[in-house]
Formats: sequence, C-alpha cells, structure tokens
Amino acid sequence: MLDQQTIDRLAQRLDEAERSKSLIPAFTSEYPELTIEDAYAIQRAWTRLQLIRGRIIKGHKIGLTSKAMQNAVGISEPDFGVLFADMFYSDAGTIPFDRFHAPRIEVELAFVLKAPLKGPDCTLFDVLNATDYVTPALEILETRMHRVDPETKAPRKVTDTISDNAANAALVVGGRPFRPLEADLRWIGALLFRNGQIEETGIAAGVLNHPANGVAWLANRLALHDEHLAAGEVVLAGSFTRPVEISKGDTFHADYGPFGSVSCQFV
Repeated sequence: MLDQQTIDRLAQRLDEAERSKSLIPAFTSEYPELTIEDAYAIQRAWTRLQLIRGRIIKGHKIGLTSKAMQNAVGISEPDFGVLFADMFYSDAGTIPFDRFHAPRIEVELAFVLKAPLKGPDCTLFDVLNATDYVTPALEILETRMHRVDPETKAPRKVTDTISDNAANAALVVGGRPFRPLEADLRWIGALLFRNGQIEETGIAAGVLNHPANGVAWLANRLALHDEHLAAGEVVLAGSFTRPVEISKGDTFHADYGPFGSVSCQFV
C-alpha cells in the first residue's frame, strides 16, 4: 500500500491535470505495483480536494461492467467513481467541448434513489425497492492520464483509471423516466447516433446481466469503506455500448425506443 503522503501527492497531480486540461503519465509507470485499494485511496483523496473547492457530490458511476471489458483489463469486478453536481448537463443541450481533453461517450441507464442503499448484503431486489425511477443517460468519459505512454508506448492500467475517478467527466440525463418495475431492465436497448449516423447499439443485460446488479455491487463495495449510497443520489449503472470518440461540433442522439431518447451537442 502507498503511504498517505504519496497518495495525496498523486491526487494533487490529478487535480492539476484536470484544471490545466493536460495529460500526465500513468501512475503505474512510476508505481508498477499500484493496487486497486491504492487507486481508490487516490480517488478518495482527489474527491476531498474537490469538496474543499466547493463541488457537491450528486451520485456515483459504475464502469467496466461487461465481462469483455473486465477480461480486457484483467479484473473480475467493475469499478466506480464520483459524480459531482457540475458534471450534469440537460437533455438536448450544448456542452462546451473545451472543458475536456479527449472525451468519449457511452450509453447507460441512470438510477435515481428514493432511499439509501447500504452494504454489505445489498441485492438486486434492494436496489429496485430503493429506486425512485430509472432514466436513459449518456456518460462522457475523460482522461487526465495518457492512455498510451508517448515514450514507452505502455498502456495505462485499470488502477490508473480507478485513480482517475474511473475516467468520469460529465453526463446527460434524459429520455422518459420510469419506475424500476415498469419494465424488464435487461431488455432495454439503445441506438447511439453521431451526427445522424448510427455508431453503436446495445442492450442493458450487458451490464452484469441486469443493470441493478451493478448498483447492488456498488453499495456492497462502498461498505468496505463504511460508506453508502444516499437517498437522492444518481447512479450511472454502467455502459452497454463501447465508448465512442467525441470531436468538437458532434451531435449525439441515443434512441431508447419506448423509453425516449437523450441527446447533446459539443460546441
């Protein structure tokens, strides 16, 4: 495990990289034995810096929820990060592209909680009971680290991504809100269009067989640090499409069929 001084120093590097819109070397290039718990410790230290600046936590995101992605990065569980209030954008609105460095976008479902969720024994049924409504959402991913080191050509590792707030930067919530038992969430599908051309399709069962499973996993994972999901939180349950690169001027539209659509434009 890294000592607290090192953890705080690495969190400060991430903070400076985000504010300057610059990329830093992956932490594993300097600390190749960085563990998952080290990575979450860095993320929590970075989160504390944001709270000191006045940012407000509004929820959490879950990533790496598909078996294909987990196998690709060599882990057996998802990861998670924090959503701040200033990350939320309105459906069909504009998003300033210059806020980001190298953004990508994914299609997800967002759970809005009406009751707290606490581990360590949280289940899918607990999640459904605690959810006020579910709604379509788009997650905007960002990196504060080089995905591939420009000198060594070594790719970043999952512990780098976890340190980097699980690569989260922003989200758009839209579509038609619905109660969690109004539909079999596994079979909700989406078509993702960029500038009128289809880029990706997916179905929510790709998220751990049921997107509520991801939320239950998160509640149980947070319990390891004596934390929980609070009533009112928004939880991005995990993507069921691959991430799509974003360029300035792009318009994205995700069609969820009977559950509405969500869109945004990067200006």
